[in-house]
Amino acid sequence: MRNTTKITAAVLATGALTLGLTACGSEKADTKAKASDPLVVAATPVPHAEILNYIKKDLAKKEGLNLEVKEFTDYVTPNNATEDGSVDANYFQTTPYLEDFNKKNGTHLKSVATVHLEPLGLYSQKAKKLEGLKKGGTVALPNDADNESRALRFLAANDLITLKKGSESAATPQDIAKNPKDLQFKEVEAAQTPRSLKDVDAAVINGNYAIGAELNPAKDALALESTKNNEYNNVLAVKDGNQDDPRIKKLAKLLTSPEVKKFIDDKYKGSVLPSF
Repeated sequence: MRNTTKITAAVLATGALTLGLTACGSEKADTKAKASDPLVVAATPVPHAEILNYIKKDLAKKEGLNLEVKEFTDYVTPNNATEDGSVDANYFQTTPYLEDFNKKNGTHLKSVATVHLEPLGLYSQKAKKLEGLKKGGTVALPNDADNESRALRFLAANDLITLKKGSESAATPQDIAKNPKDLQFKEVEAAQTPRSLKDVDAAVINGNYAIGAELNPAKDALALESTKNNEYNNVLAVKDGNQDDPRIKKLAKLLTSPEVKKFIDDKYKGSVLPSF
Protein backbone atom coordinates (compact mmCIF):
# COMPACT_ATOMS: atom_id res chain seq x y z
CA MET A 1 0.00 0.00 0.00
CA ARG A 2 1.40 3.37 -0.99
CA ASN A 3 1.45 6.20 1.51
CA THR A 4 0.34 9.02 -0.78
CA THR A 5 -3.34 8.99 -1.72
CA LYS A 6 -4.04 10.25 -5.24
CA ILE A 7 -7.60 11.03 -6.24
CA THR A 8 -8.18 11.80 -9.89
CA ALA A 9 -11.29 13.04 -11.60
CA ALA A 10 -11.74 9.61 -13.13
CA VAL A 11 -11.61 7.99 -9.71
CA LEU A 12 -14.13 10.45 -8.33
CA ALA A 13 -16.40 9.63 -11.22
CA THR A 14 -15.90 5.94 -10.48
CA GLY A 15 -16.76 6.59 -6.84
CA ALA A 16 -19.96 8.35 -7.86
CA LEU A 17 -20.87 5.44 -10.11
CA THR A 18 -20.14 3.06 -7.25
CA LEU A 19 -22.56 4.92 -5.01
CA GLY A 20 -25.17 4.89 -7.74
CA LEU A 21 -24.85 1.12 -8.04
CA THR A 22 -24.98 0.42 -4.32
CA ALA A 23 -28.38 -1.24 -4.43
CA CYS A 24 -27.56 -3.65 -7.23
CA GLY A 25 -24.11 -4.18 -5.75
CA SER A 26 -25.68 -5.29 -2.50
CA GLU A 27 -27.82 -7.78 -4.39
CA LYS A 28 -24.67 -9.19 -5.97
CA ALA A 29 -23.05 -9.59 -2.56
CA ASP A 30 -26.07 -11.58 -1.38
CA THR A 31 -26.12 -13.86 -4.43
CA LYS A 32 -24.01 -16.98 -4.27
CA ALA A 33 -21.37 -16.76 -6.96
CA LYS A 34 -20.65 -19.60 -9.33
CA ALA A 35 -17.12 -20.91 -9.56
CA SER A 36 -17.05 -19.92 -13.24
CA ASP A 37 -18.11 -16.30 -12.59
CA PRO A 38 -15.45 -13.62 -13.03
CA LEU A 39 -13.71 -12.65 -9.80
CA VAL A 40 -13.41 -8.86 -9.89
CA VAL A 41 -10.60 -7.50 -7.69
CA ALA A 42 -9.88 -3.83 -7.02
CA ALA A 43 -6.20 -2.90 -6.70
CA THR A 44 -3.85 0.04 -6.79
CA PRO A 45 -1.42 -0.07 -9.75
CA VAL A 46 1.97 -0.87 -8.16
CA PRO A 47 2.69 -3.49 -7.01
CA HIS A 48 -0.81 -4.85 -6.39
CA ALA A 49 -2.32 -4.76 -9.88
CA GLU A 50 1.00 -5.88 -11.36
CA ILE A 51 0.98 -8.96 -9.15
CA LEU A 52 -2.66 -9.70 -9.94
CA ASN A 53 -2.09 -9.27 -13.67
CA TYR A 54 0.80 -11.71 -13.48
CA ILE A 55 -1.58 -14.22 -11.86
CA LYS A 56 -4.23 -13.50 -14.48
CA LYS A 57 -1.78 -14.04 -17.34
CA ASP A 58 0.26 -16.97 -16.06
CA LEU A 59 -1.53 -18.83 -13.27
CA ALA A 60 -5.29 -18.26 -13.12
CA LYS A 61 -6.38 -20.33 -16.12
CA LYS A 62 -4.75 -23.47 -14.77
CA GLU A 63 -6.69 -23.04 -11.51
CA GLY A 64 -9.95 -22.41 -13.37
CA LEU A 65 -10.09 -18.82 -12.09
CA ASN A 66 -11.59 -16.09 -14.27
CA LEU A 67 -9.81 -13.06 -12.79
CA GLU A 68 -10.61 -9.43 -13.61
CA VAL A 69 -8.44 -6.62 -12.23
CA LYS A 70 -9.83 -3.11 -11.71
CA GLU A 71 -7.26 -0.43 -10.97
CA PHE A 72 -7.90 2.49 -8.62
CA THR A 73 -5.57 5.29 -7.54
CA ASP A 74 -7.25 6.14 -4.24
CA TYR A 75 -7.72 4.17 -1.04
CA VAL A 76 -11.43 4.80 -0.45
CA THR A 77 -13.26 3.62 -3.57
CA PRO A 78 -11.88 0.04 -3.51
CA ASN A 79 -13.18 -0.54 0.03
CA ASN A 80 -16.57 1.01 -0.70
CA ALA A 81 -16.85 -1.08 -3.87
CA THR A 82 -15.99 -4.25 -1.94
CA GLU A 83 -18.53 -3.43 0.73
CA ASP A 84 -21.38 -2.82 -1.72
CA GLY A 85 -20.49 -5.73 -4.01
CA SER A 86 -19.39 -3.75 -7.04
CA VAL A 87 -16.18 -5.76 -6.80
CA ASP A 88 -15.59 -9.10 -5.11
CA ALA A 89 -12.36 -8.30 -3.26
CA ASN A 90 -9.55 -5.79 -3.03
CA TYR A 91 -5.80 -5.89 -2.69
CA PHE A 92 -4.10 -2.62 -1.78
CA GLN A 93 -4.09 -2.05 1.98
CA THR A 94 -2.53 -2.93 5.30
CA THR A 95 -4.42 -4.38 8.23
CA PRO A 96 -4.28 -1.16 10.33
CA TYR A 97 -5.78 0.80 7.43
CA LEU A 98 -8.51 -1.80 6.91
CA GLU A 99 -9.45 -1.85 10.59
CA ASP A 100 -9.48 1.95 10.81
CA PHE A 101 -11.61 2.16 7.64
CA ASN A 102 -14.14 -0.29 9.08
CA LYS A 103 -14.32 1.69 12.32
CA LYS A 104 -14.78 5.06 10.64
CA ASN A 105 -17.12 3.95 7.84
CA GLY A 106 -19.16 1.13 9.34
CA THR A 107 -17.93 -1.34 6.72
CA HIS A 108 -17.42 -5.06 7.25
CA LEU A 109 -14.17 -5.93 5.51
CA LYS A 110 -12.00 -8.88 6.45
CA SER A 111 -8.50 -9.95 5.51
CA VAL A 112 -8.26 -13.39 3.90
CA ALA A 113 -4.57 -13.54 2.92
CA THR A 114 -1.37 -11.75 3.88
CA VAL A 115 0.72 -11.20 0.77
CA HIS A 116 3.55 -8.68 0.90
CA LEU A 117 5.32 -5.86 2.69
CA GLU A 118 6.69 -2.62 1.27
CA PRO A 119 9.43 -2.33 3.90
CA LEU A 120 10.87 0.70 5.60
CA GLY A 121 14.62 0.89 5.38
CA LEU A 122 17.34 2.96 7.02
CA TYR A 123 19.68 4.42 4.40
CA SER A 124 22.84 6.49 4.62
CA GLN A 125 25.43 8.03 2.34
CA LYS A 126 27.81 8.46 5.28
CA ALA A 127 27.69 5.12 7.09
CA LYS A 128 28.17 1.67 5.60
CA LYS A 129 26.82 -0.23 8.59
CA LEU A 130 24.23 0.39 11.29
CA GLU A 131 26.99 0.50 13.87
CA GLY A 132 28.69 3.23 11.83
CA LEU A 133 26.09 5.88 12.54
CA LYS A 134 27.95 8.60 14.39
CA LYS A 135 27.00 9.85 17.85
CA GLY A 136 24.85 12.95 17.58
CA GLY A 137 24.01 12.22 13.93
CA THR A 138 20.78 13.39 12.30
CA VAL A 139 18.16 10.94 11.05
CA ALA A 140 15.35 12.01 8.71
CA LEU A 141 11.89 10.63 9.47
CA PRO A 142 8.63 10.79 7.51
CA ASN A 143 6.56 13.58 9.06
CA ASP A 144 3.05 12.07 8.78
CA ALA A 145 1.84 10.51 12.02
CA ASP A 146 1.41 6.93 10.81
CA ASN A 147 4.77 6.64 9.06
CA GLU A 148 6.67 8.54 11.74
CA SER A 149 5.38 6.20 14.44
CA ARG A 150 6.20 3.22 12.23
CA ALA A 151 9.70 4.61 11.61
CA LEU A 152 10.38 5.10 15.31
CA ARG A 153 9.24 1.55 16.09
CA PHE A 154 11.54 0.36 13.32
CA LEU A 155 14.51 2.22 14.87
CA ALA A 156 13.60 0.78 18.27
CA ALA A 157 13.49 -2.73 16.81
CA ASN A 158 17.05 -2.17 15.63
CA ASP A 159 18.18 -1.02 19.11
CA LEU A 160 18.98 2.55 18.07
CA ILE A 161 16.40 4.01 20.48
CA THR A 162 13.97 2.86 23.16
CA LEU A 163 10.40 4.14 23.24
CA LYS A 164 8.37 4.92 26.34
CA LYS A 165 6.15 2.00 27.28
CA GLY A 166 2.66 2.41 25.90
CA SER A 167 3.59 5.01 23.31
CA GLU A 168 4.48 2.64 20.48
CA SER A 169 1.22 2.80 18.53
CA ALA A 170 1.40 6.60 18.14
CA ALA A 171 5.02 7.38 18.88
CA THR A 172 6.67 10.74 18.17
CA PRO A 173 10.28 11.80 18.89
CA GLN A 174 9.03 13.10 22.24
CA ASP A 175 8.27 9.49 23.21
CA ILE A 176 11.90 8.38 23.02
CA ALA A 177 12.99 7.11 26.43
CA LYS A 178 16.58 6.14 25.60
CA ASN A 179 18.80 7.43 22.82
CA PRO A 180 22.31 6.05 23.39
CA LYS A 181 23.74 7.60 20.21
CA ASP A 182 22.06 10.95 20.99
CA LEU A 183 20.55 10.90 17.52
CA GLN A 184 18.77 14.02 16.29
CA PHE A 185 15.62 13.75 14.20
CA LYS A 186 14.53 15.78 11.21
CA GLU A 187 10.91 15.42 10.11
CA VAL A 188 10.31 15.67 6.35
CA GLU A 189 7.59 14.59 3.93
CA ALA A 190 7.83 10.86 3.28
CA ALA A 191 8.33 11.44 -0.45
CA GLN A 192 11.28 13.73 0.27
CA THR A 193 13.21 11.36 2.54
CA PRO A 194 15.46 10.05 -0.29
CA ARG A 195 16.43 13.62 -1.23
CA SER A 196 17.28 14.37 2.39
CA LEU A 197 20.11 11.81 2.39
CA LYS A 198 22.69 14.36 1.27
CA ASP A 199 21.84 16.61 4.24
CA VAL A 200 21.52 14.06 7.06
CA ASP A 201 23.47 11.11 8.42
CA ALA A 202 20.67 8.65 7.67
CA ALA A 203 17.02 8.54 6.64
CA VAL A 204 14.13 6.15 7.19
CA ILE A 205 12.58 5.66 3.74
CA ASN A 206 9.47 3.78 2.63
CA GLY A 207 10.05 0.99 0.12
CA ASN A 208 8.20 2.64 -2.75
CA TYR A 209 10.12 5.90 -2.36
CA ALA A 210 13.41 4.04 -2.06
CA ILE A 211 12.91 2.20 -5.34
CA GLY A 212 11.74 5.45 -6.97
CA ALA A 213 15.06 6.99 -5.97
CA GLU A 214 16.94 4.04 -7.51
CA LEU A 215 17.92 2.64 -4.14
CA ASN A 216 18.01 -1.13 -3.84
CA PRO A 217 16.56 -1.95 -0.41
CA ALA A 218 18.07 -5.43 -0.33
CA LYS A 219 21.58 -4.05 -0.95
CA ASP A 220 21.57 -0.41 0.12
CA ALA A 221 19.65 -0.38 3.40
CA LEU A 222 21.61 -0.43 6.66
CA ALA A 223 18.55 -2.14 8.14
CA LEU A 224 15.31 -3.29 6.59
CA GLU A 225 11.90 -3.84 8.13
CA SER A 226 11.00 -7.50 8.58
CA THR A 227 7.81 -9.13 7.34
CA LYS A 228 7.57 -11.26 10.49
CA ASN A 229 4.58 -10.27 12.66
CA ASN A 230 4.46 -6.95 10.81
CA GLU A 231 1.06 -5.25 10.90
CA TYR A 232 1.95 -3.32 7.76
CA ASN A 233 1.87 -6.39 5.55
CA ASN A 234 -0.55 -5.88 2.63
CA VAL A 235 -3.62 -8.10 2.48
CA LEU A 236 -6.33 -9.46 0.21
CA ALA A 237 -9.67 -8.32 1.65
CA VAL A 238 -13.33 -9.24 1.13
CA LYS A 239 -16.66 -8.29 2.67
CA ASP A 240 -17.34 -10.38 5.75
CA GLY A 241 -19.31 -13.44 4.71
CA ASN A 242 -17.46 -13.96 1.43
CA GLN A 243 -14.38 -15.64 2.91
CA ASP A 244 -15.53 -19.08 1.75
CA ASP A 245 -16.18 -18.10 -1.87
CA PRO A 246 -14.21 -20.77 -3.80
CA ARG A 247 -12.92 -18.12 -6.20
CA ILE A 248 -11.51 -16.12 -3.28
CA LYS A 249 -9.84 -19.23 -1.92
CA LYS A 250 -8.23 -19.89 -5.31
CA LEU A 251 -6.90 -16.33 -5.52
CA ALA A 252 -5.59 -16.43 -1.94
CA LYS A 253 -3.79 -19.67 -2.77
CA LEU A 254 -2.23 -18.16 -5.90
CA LEU A 255 -1.24 -14.91 -4.15
CA THR A 256 0.76 -16.95 -1.63
CA SER A 257 2.21 -19.44 -4.11
CA PRO A 258 5.91 -20.08 -4.85
CA GLU A 259 5.37 -18.63 -8.33
CA VAL A 260 4.17 -15.30 -6.95
CA LYS A 261 6.98 -15.24 -4.40
CA LYS A 262 9.49 -15.61 -7.24
CA PHE A 263 7.72 -12.94 -9.29
CA ILE A 264 7.87 -10.47 -6.39
CA ASP A 265 11.51 -11.24 -5.63
CA ASP A 266 12.58 -10.98 -9.27
CA LYS A 267 10.59 -7.87 -10.18
CA TYR A 268 10.92 -5.71 -7.08
CA LYS A 269 14.36 -6.72 -5.83
CA GLY A 270 13.73 -6.02 -2.16
CA SER A 271 11.42 -3.00 -2.43
CA VAL A 272 8.51 -5.43 -1.99
CA LEU A 273 8.90 -8.50 0.23
CA PRO A 274 6.70 -11.62 0.18
CA SER A 275 5.09 -12.10 3.58
CA PHE A 276 4.48 -15.84 3.24
